[in-house]
Amino acid sequence: MAVPSPPAPDKSALRAAARAARAALGESRPVIAPRPELLSLLAPGLTIATYAPMGGEADPAPLASAAVAAGCALALPHVIDRPTPIRFLRWREDDALVAGPFGLQQPVDHMEEVAPDLILTPLVAFDRTLARLGQGAGHYDRAFARYPAAHRIGVAFCVQEVDRLPTDPWDMPLHAIITEREWITA
Repeated sequence: MAVPSPPAPDKSALRAAARAARAALGESRPVIAPRPELLSLLAPGLTIATYAPMGGEADPAPLASAAVAAGCALALPHVIDRPTPIRFLRWREDDALVAGPFGLQQPVDHMEEVAPDLILTPLVAFDRTLARLGQGAGHYDRAFARYPAAHRIGVAFCVQEVDRLPTDPWDMPLHAIITEREWITA
């Protein structure tokens, strides 16, 4: 008789555990500083999609500031609802943000839509295969499919790493992950 395989980890349980680990960091969360590997990807004229952190997500502001210093333009995601794909809208660090769905802070909807060259993406959990577990709506996976040439960089705290994430056919791996401790590539 064959030994049954262990059940695949449940994404909901993994999200809950990763969020708890992130919350345990408290208010003094580590800073995700630009690393040479990221800086080497930046060049004048590129558009870098970043995000306004929420719910304890790692803050990409130092990375976005490094992109601006390198001559890059910034964009932020704009979300309408769960089924509608996100759009990346032009944004400057001093532009005001408005409340969006799910507690997001985002640019006003009339800003210019742009195609990002590099996407700094939030995540709930990640593994060393560069799999990313997001909030569950699939917004970023659809954006990755829409912009396949964009370099995909996950921004996370090291406590969000798990041994192995279950993946679905639509899940798109990242090119790299930056944490407060390291630059992770396959």
